[in-house]
Amino acid sequence: MKRYLKSLLLLAIMLLPDFATAEQKKLATDYAAIVNPFIGTHRAKRISLMGTTFSGVSLPWGMVQFTRPAFDEPLGFVVNQLSGTGGWHMGHFPTYPLKGILNESPKRMFNGTIKISEEQASAGYYAANVQGDTRAELSATLRTGIARYTYAADEKRATIIIGCGIASSPIKIAAMTITGKNSCEGYAEGGMFCSHPAPYKIYYAAEFDCEAIESGIWKHDELHRNATFAEGENSGVYFTFDVEKGRTIHYKFAISYVSVENAKENLRAENPSWNFDAVKSAAAMAWNKELSKIEIEGATQDEQIQFYTHLYHTMLNPNVFSDVNGEYMGADFVKHKSDRTHYTNFSLWDTYRTQIQLYAVLWPDITSDIVQSLTDFAVQSGGYPRWVIANVETGTMNGDCAIPFIASAYAFGAKDFDTKKALELMKANAGIPNTKSQGVECRPGLSDYLEKGYSRGSRMLEYCIGDFALSQYAESITGNRNEGEQFRRTSANWRNIYNPETKWLCMRNSKGEWDKQDKGWTESTYTNCFWLLPHDIPALIDTIGEELAMTRLDTLFTKISGGGFKALWWSSCNEPGMHIPWIYNYLGRPDKVSDLLERVFTELYTNHPNGIPGNDDMGTLSAWYVLAASGVYPFVPGVGAMMLNTPRYSKITWHAPKGDIVFSKSSDARYTTDCKVNGKRHDSTWLDWSLVQNGGTIEHKTADTPKSWGTKQLPPSLRK
Repeated sequence: MKRYLKSLLLLAIMLLPDFATAEQKKLATDYAAIVNPFIGTHRAKRISLMGTTFSGVSLPWGMVQFTRPAFDEPLGFVVNQLSGTGGWHMGHFPTYPLKGILNESPKRMFNGTIKISEEQASAGYYAANVQGDTRAELSATLRTGIARYTYAADEKRATIIIGCGIASSPIKIAAMTITGKNSCEGYAEGGMFCSHPAPYKIYYAAEFDCEAIESGIWKHDELHRNATFAEGENSGVYFTFDVEKGRTIHYKFAISYVSVENAKENLRAENPSWNFDAVKSAAAMAWNKELSKIEIEGATQDEQIQFYTHLYHTMLNPNVFSDVNGEYMGADFVKHKSDRTHYTNFSLWDTYRTQIQLYAVLWPDITSDIVQSLTDFAVQSGGYPRWVIANVETGTMNGDCAIPFIASAYAFGAKDFDTKKALELMKANAGIPNTKSQGVECRPGLSDYLEKGYSRGSRMLEYCIGDFALSQYAESITGNRNEGEQFRRTSANWRNIYNPETKWLCMRNSKGEWDKQDKGWTESTYTNCFWLLPHDIPALIDTIGEELAMTRLDTLFTKISGGGFKALWWSSCNEPGMHIPWIYNYLGRPDKVSDLLERVFTELYTNHPNGIPGNDDMGTLSAWYVLAASGVYPFVPGVGAMMLNTPRYSKITWHAPKGDIVFSKSSDARYTTDCKVNGKRHDSTWLDWSLVQNGGTIEHKTADTPKSWGTKQLPPSLRK
């Protein structure tokens, strides 16, 4: 049976409240209730210091996010939102439940004058007061959302407004039709993402559980009672209800990126009734199922909240993109149909470093669908993209990050995709100049990189990482080391921007001359990007010497927070430096890794809205936390191996499909003094994942004083 039909059947079962309750009782822990969705929702003046997560509801990898938007608060409750991104986006079809009748145009949803208070949330449920005493409760299925609005006892009339030509970024193309006394439907353009056009279309269908006594539309300053069609910028519709007899109004909607008809079909299939509590219960069950993939022991209540919230954040993106009938809008802007779930929203520059490895271990089937979706995008668009929203390549960020993303997924066990087609497309991205995805060049500067051996600063370092990951993938797929030899060689191109006089990496100008030291480092600095060579750290250390390497690391970690992207100390909030703490392992100092991680866990991550040290980038920083707290880090993209560090808790169990992987430590002490893998002594901080991929144990003996473990058997040099 087709996968989407199986999902549909499961969703139908999940909507039965008695079944959901029985299943939840089987779980020893209500993980959904532990999650605090407000962690990371802090909105600072500088994007680099924001978490930009959202507090509303979604299912794991759900198409719908029914929530207050991460950036543009005044909009109300919207139907779609990415988690932790660094730019305004989505936020379509915002809605508010209001008191009384509507006497003026809401314009842009009243421009932030509607007060939302008394917020509370857990995984799959959100509630708040609107205008003081109107209670709004939200929940969701994969492709639909549902709200229960409860009005105060003295209210006689209530109005619900729905924005049409309003989103988190300006949109001009939008239309909505009131189709009955309790229904409407429409569509809108995508708007922008990080200043890049995002010309996808989103379709919407909505219903209420009671008939309105009045409805109408607005556009800009004008309100039109009894009108049924709204279109264009700053427009929307409204429904006014009699609430004297019934204080509660239910509102539900579905979306599709294909058509209004598909949105309606999604609504009929996933949310056919008006049972809010059943949807809420099913949402909690869906989250409990996935969150229970990892069990932790020996954590405080605060640590449990943080851990499971971060695990929750890792599953908010990518997102299901295909409808219940299997249809989705392709990268060629043509409707396609697939017998496997199709996903989208790929923040590849971010998620190739931490998230995809965690996915591949715990959810190899879903990860394979994700990789196949990305490969389908490349086939339809001409090449692998860098940053996809809906069915649009935005070209955001640098590097060629689909390659390490896919290579890492494969290395950690996600292999059910068209591996040969993926290799063909990877080689085109990395070896054929001017290869494009939707007209966006896949590797800008590739000709220089191949002919001269260098390109722009951190961009070329990302190419080096991608090339090494490609060499590993090509060898694994073909069984022939020569298949990856070309890319193994170019992965050493970083040597061409090493300045022996300063002993730093430095960009070259068009003439090949050294440029300014601080130029060319995307969202980072030369002090951080110097280490952006996870595949070739031993060679880098040999080049500058162990003493200077240690000095530079110690200096970099003088501070670990603040300063944003341009700090000369460690940029804990951003991707280029995420792996740097584990470089101490190459110098035989795992104790320094332990010291540093302790600082990170206690100073940078908290159970508060500002509890993530930067924007979470679709779960990237959260995945970093989950991995490091478990005692592992996937240091080299494309390689099935992990760095080891002392776990945060006494026992962490990953329930992987092929067998449990159990991490443990003997005491609360910080330093690992001895380690056993599957009962055998393991003296290295490097763990070949094949040792535990079918299940295994990693046992740490710990003490308050470091000893010799990890100081002699150093991580291997891989680029030989």
